Formats: sequence, structure tokens, C-alpha cells
Amino acid sequence: MARFNDYRKTGLAIAAIILICDLITKQFFQNLLFDPPRSIEILPFFNLTAVWNKGVSFGLMAGTQIWHLLAIAAAITVIIIHWLWRAEDRFTAGGCGLILGGAIGNIHDRIQFGAVRDFFDFYIGSYHWPAFNIADSAVFIGVIFLLFSTVKRPDKIAS
Repeated sequence: MARFNDYRKTGLAIAAIILICDLITKQFFQNLLFDPPRSIEILPFFNLTAVWNKGVSFGLMAGTQIWHLLAIAAAITVIIIHWLWRAEDRFTAGGCGLILGGAIGNIHDRIQFGAVRDFFDFYIGSYHWPAFNIADSAVFIGVIFLLFSTVKRPDKIAS
């Protein structure tokens, strides 16, 4: 078994921080926005809005059975954990940690509520970007980190 390296520790610490922040903000906004469902205007282009996302990113696959979505999320989580265990740089470990924390936060919601609690709502005029949460942001930034790490080290892609 491989030695537990600093990159793994970093990735797991980031995952834990993201998960904690995600669950705290979801609970806070659950109390503020979801019962009864409402929207609070913060800026002329940003609202806090109660949204139950029954799909995945941007509401895609919204009609899919919850168990299928959970199976997909669990499989991706296992792949990310494997990637983290093989991490040889901070960007890879950080990206994996961000994705892992976000994925677990959204899996938690899906198991507990059958949907994910989203609340950040950015818009221009009548066009609204799909609502999102801390976990979604972490996954997005984590993917950027992983893309950067593979561009930075293309020799590692083949191995």
C-alpha cells in the first residue's frame, strides 16, 4: 500500500472543509429560503432563491430515478478518490479535494431530500444562470484545477 502522502492529506482536508461549508450553508439557507420557498434580492443581478434540483448540473437528467443519479455520483466519487490517491502535485490533489467535498455534499442532499438544495441565482435581465450552491462551485473549480494539472503535466496523462 502506498504511503499516505501530503497531497492526499491536502486533498482530504480540502474535501472536509468544502463538505462542512456546503452543509452549513445549505442548512442556513434551508431555514432562510425553503420554508416557505422564497427569493431575496441581494444585488440587481443576484438573488438568493430556493431551488430543489432533482437533476445534476444545471438540472440535466431531472427525470432520472434518484438511484441512478446516486450510482453515477458514487462511481464518480470512487474515480476521484482513486485520482487523489495517485496525485503527485498540489493542483491534482486540490482539484480532487474540491470535487470530492462537493460531490459528497450533493450526494448527502440527494439521499436526505431526493434533490439538491440550490440557492445562488445570478441573472442578467430575464436570463437566469441555473441556481447553484457551494458544492457545485467546488466541483466546477476542482475540474478547472484538474484540467490545469493535466495541461501542466501532459506526460502524466498517458500513464
